[in-house]
Parts: sequence; C-alpha cells; structure tokens
Amino acid sequence: MRRLAPGRLILASHNAGKLREFTALLAPHGMELASAGELGLPEPAETGTSFTQNACIKALAAAGAAQLPALADDSGLAVAALGGAPGVHTADWAMRPDGTRDYAAAMARIAVEDGSARRRCAFIAVLVLAWPDGHTEAFEGRCEGHWVQPPRGLQGFGYDPMFIPDGAALTFGEMSAAEKAQHSHRARAFAALAQGCLTPA
Repeated sequence: MRRLAPGRLILASHNAGKLREFTALLAPHGMELASAGELGLPEPAETGTSFTQNACIKALAAAGAAQLPALADDSGLAVAALGGAPGVHTADWAMRPDGTRDYAAAMARIAVEDGSARRRCAFIAVLVLAWPDGHTEAFEGRCEGHWVQPPRGLQGFGYDPMFIPDGAALTFGEMSAAEKAQHSHRARAFAALAQGCLTPA
C-alpha cells in the first residue's frame, strides 16, 4: 500500500461542504487541501457502475490535471429490497427537471417502491486516493441500518432523515455531527484510509 507524504492534496470535488469536512479530517495529518472547484478543474462524467469506479474516475482526473495526489469520494444509499438501488444513482433519484434536487421526493419514492417489512438498507462510501502516475488506493466504509417514513430530523443532508443505523434510535437527520461520526460510512472509510496511507496524527 502506498503512503501519502504530507503536503498538498487535491479534493476531487466542487462541493464546498465536502472541502470543509475533509480539510478538518486531513489537517492533523499534515495535508494542505485544495478543491478541484477552486482550481477550476473540470468535473469528469461519472460513468462507472460502482462507487469505487466513480471515485477512481474523479480522483484520477484531478490528479492528472493538477499533477498532484488527489482524493475523491463516491457514496450513496443501497436499499436491500430494491436490489441495491438507488446506489450509484442516489443523487439522480433526487434530481428535478430543472437540475435541482428534491430529497423529500426521493425518500418518498423509496418508501413507495420498497414493499419489504424489514426496510433494510445501508449507506456506503468509497474514498480513493490517486497519484499522477495513475496509482490508486481505495477504501470502503459501510453503515448498515433501516429506513423510516416519514423522515425525521433536520440535521445532515440528502437521505439522512430517513436512515437509522443499527444500534441507534435516532436517524442521521436527528444526530449531531459528533453522533453521526460514530456510525458514518464516510468516517469509517476515512479511518481505513488514514491507517493505510496517512502519516499518524
């Protein structure tokens, strides 16, 4: 497994919220983060059929364009009774014709289409580190749970208000950021990445 030397790292995202989140996570490891959006790098088409493939596409594109190591993530909700859908299309399920996203409608769609009694689902996140020479390292975090309807809570984002992780009574939408981090798929993926590739904090 290749380790990442402290220094500059590109976040392969145009999302300001993700930049803040990963900046805080990576700062103790000696990493200085800049986003693809800040650098004006184009967003590649996410044509993969898995979270790992899409994260690789984004990380490799940013690393090649900036000639620096890059980090990308791809994540989503997989509902057991729907064969893992929406999966890599999690954001697409919330897309309106005008290009904005309506997660309330997407959550209602899951409630209608999942006819199972158990309502099992999982949040999955894959983080990929890529280097300009094309080398990649991938790390997956998974949080099992079930969905509820109606959604509960105003914290978090996306599908958080309908997801209760195993062992908890609150939805991600009802949890504080610190509480969510104890269960979060993204936090678990980052812990694996830090152990495998980063200088200890």
